[in-house]
Amino acid sequence: MACADVDMDIHGGDERPRIAMQRESLMMRHYQATELMPDKEGPLHDLLQKQPAVLGSLQLVSGLLSVAVGILFAVTQDMQQSLFTLFRLSQLTGALFIIAGIISNLLFKYPRLLPVSLMVNCGCIIVAGVSACLITVDLAHWSQENDQHLKLEVLELCVLAIEVLLSVILCFWIYKEKRAKSP
Repeated sequence: MACADVDMDIHGGDERPRIAMQRESLMMRHYQATELMPDKEGPLHDLLQKQPAVLGSLQLVSGLLSVAVGILFAVTQDMQQSLFTLFRLSQLTGALFIIAGIISNLLFKYPRLLPVSLMVNCGCIIVAGVSACLITVDLAHWSQENDQHLKLEVLELCVLAIEVLLSVILCFWIYKEKRAKSP
């Protein structure tokens, strides 16, 4: 059984000071600024608001997909069957887009990589354009015996289109940022 020693006496003489102390303890005192100071904007503030790291991550994932498709082609097809396999287009473009994705992700921490990111993304667009032309030539000269690889080449062409779109968006944002910061 529980037991408590509680004072049950009525104390009337000291009620006013206790109420005054309660009111003072309920009143909070805090500092409130009279004017707001804007946050200091870091380098590449406008660009980083657009989240280039998201596009860089998409580049990285699509690059990994391209490398995987290239490895699948290299294992299942002879070297002379297609230009796609002969020039290792998928591995080349995949590796470039992996590098571009990593550099785009590092822009937040290292803003000095901005010109490098622009050059790498422009190089990716050029290499992807050449690769798309060679894949189109492969698809135009497709024979019925190689029918199992047709869908994979079309998939790689679609992945290249997505990669080019991501790089074009990043190049546009980076060029716009460089132009805004130059006097």
